Amino acid sequence: MKQIALIAILLFTSFLLLHARPPGLGDQQIARIFSLERKYLQNAWDSVKATGRMPRSPQKGFQPIEDWTSGFYAGSLWLVYQFTGDKTMLQKARQATAMLEADKDLTHNHDIGFIMYCSYGNGYRLTRDPAYKNILIHSARTALTRYNPRVQSIMSWNPQPERDWKFPVIIDNMMNLELLLKATALGGDSSFYRVAVAHANTTLKHQYRSDYSCSHVVDYDPQTGAMRRRDWNNGNSDPATAAWSRGQAWGLYGFGFMYRDTRDQTYLQQADHIAAYILNHPNMPGDMVPYWDYSAPEISAMRDASAAAITASALLQLAPLSVHGKKYFAAAEKILSSLASPGYLNETGKGLFLLKHATGNYLRKSELDAGLIYADYYFLEALLRYKELKKKYRSV
Repeated sequence: MKQIALIAILLFTSFLLLHARPPGLGDQQIARIFSLERKYLQNAWDSVKATGRMPRSPQKGFQPIEDWTSGFYAGSLWLVYQFTGDKTMLQKARQATAMLEADKDLTHNHDIGFIMYCSYGNGYRLTRDPAYKNILIHSARTALTRYNPRVQSIMSWNPQPERDWKFPVIIDNMMNLELLLKATALGGDSSFYRVAVAHANTTLKHQYRSDYSCSHVVDYDPQTGAMRRRDWNNGNSDPATAAWSRGQAWGLYGFGFMYRDTRDQTYLQQADHIAAYILNHPNMPGDMVPYWDYSAPEISAMRDASAAAITASALLQLAPLSVHGKKYFAAAEKILSSLASPGYLNETGKGLFLLKHATGNYLRKSELDAGLIYADYYFLEALLRYKELKKKYRSV
């Protein structure tokens, strides 16, 4: 009997070890990551101050403020200030944000939301500076210049005859809707809100397949509003099967805040379905840092730490809103634990970027297996959300 009892205890202990939740990230570990990021932001500062250009990646270096990634450096400064309360970071965040003011009139593509919300949006959230509020509303008004009421969507890129694109819309564009929703909340008129809802509905209807994966590009007829076809610019080049991992993360994040700010259950259902697609995908690696495209690991096993960081932040945004909150928190915790490990975290203090093994555009051989400024930004954002939600979902 004693032997049977001992075997039962050993089996039960083994079960607990196999199914135990990973230890997660402690506050000291998170603080160390923010300290590292502070150093990388400081490493870039002299060049930013001298040139007004913002760090993007090792391959593309520092880019002008018109680049879609230009708001993430200022945004990262704001997030480090939020965590540390460091007044030096506050001063730099204000200076870097001010360098972007001219982008409030950026009309040649859809990226004004990325640029202005990550910089001025975080700035307003943390300071309530009325000048930031006015610039955010102005930027949202600029974003509406690319809206077509027939398509019921905001055009991402200008027409490209060489690709036979008349009105291309990319899944990334979902992220720009947060600026529009915020503009209405800040006292702008309801047109911003209505356009955000219309664009989200069009994306939900045409961008997604029956399994809740999405293509990168959908092209529309600007005269009739009809969908012409799905296509690619990032991810696998087969538009019927491509599941570009960062694109799946953009959609998850976007439909999450669409539900948060509208309380339309359709958006919550969509976000839950996208999360299920990502978390249950048979090609998701064990460490949950995805390949550059879920559908094509056989082409290359290259990972994308930026997709992982965005997915983690999106899951933590969604967790308090969904009945699947505990599951989303646990998945995000595992992703963040992987990104915080030596395999993905740049612990040298040298260079400009916090994370390693991010992928910009694999098939175009652009920004491969290196640091990306937006990977760092969403990693920091996810860590802040994680630190707050630990109080609810686990005791650490």
